[in-house]
Parts: sequence; structure tokens; C-alpha cells
Amino acid sequence: MKRFSVEWSRPASKDLLNITEYIYQDSVDAAIRIFEMIKSKCKTLNQSPERGRIVPELKAYGIFAYRELVISPWRVMYRISGHTVFVLAVIDSRRNIEDILIERFLE
Repeated sequence: MKRFSVEWSRPASKDLLNITEYIYQDSVDAAIRIFEMIKSKCKTLNQSPERGRIVPELKAYGIFAYRELVISPWRVMYRISGHTVFVLAVIDSRRNIEDILIERFLE
């Protein structure tokens, strides 16, 4: 079985930190649990990264290189390159992804 390394981009790490800090305000235990859940689900991408769906909003524009895991209510976006999975973003699925991507491109 082909193994992949899973690497987190700086923006994705910042996303996860922001999520856990927000949840931490209400519950330390929940923040830790969610942080560990997201990290462990992403770690499993080392075995079968193709299992994530192509990001629907990008697919509509003919962009098929980006995939995502849905860990409700979050969407973990990533790209496979060679033997590496790059985690690019952890986004709240209740927000408009196009708005989020525009914000990031303009930063």
C-alpha cells in the first residue's frame, strides 16, 4: 500500500488554532476533543487521500486538484502532490467557501 506524508500549511494550522481557541472559550474539554479529532482524521489521509471528495465549488469551475474531508461542521481542504498530502484549510461549512477563498487570496 502506498503511503503519503501529511503536511499542514501555515493557514490550515492557523484555522485549526482559531477553531480550538473559539471553542476553548466555552469548553476546554470540547476544544481538546475537536482538535484531536480533526488532527487524527487528517492523519489517516496518509493511507488513502483519494477518498475525500473533490471540492464542489471548485469542481463547478473545472478545478479538480483540491479535495476535502467533511468533519462536520468543518471542511478540511487538501491537495495531493506526489506522495504528499498538503492540508490547506479548515473551514466552517456554514460559511460561504467562495467568500473565504477570496479573503485569503487578498491577504
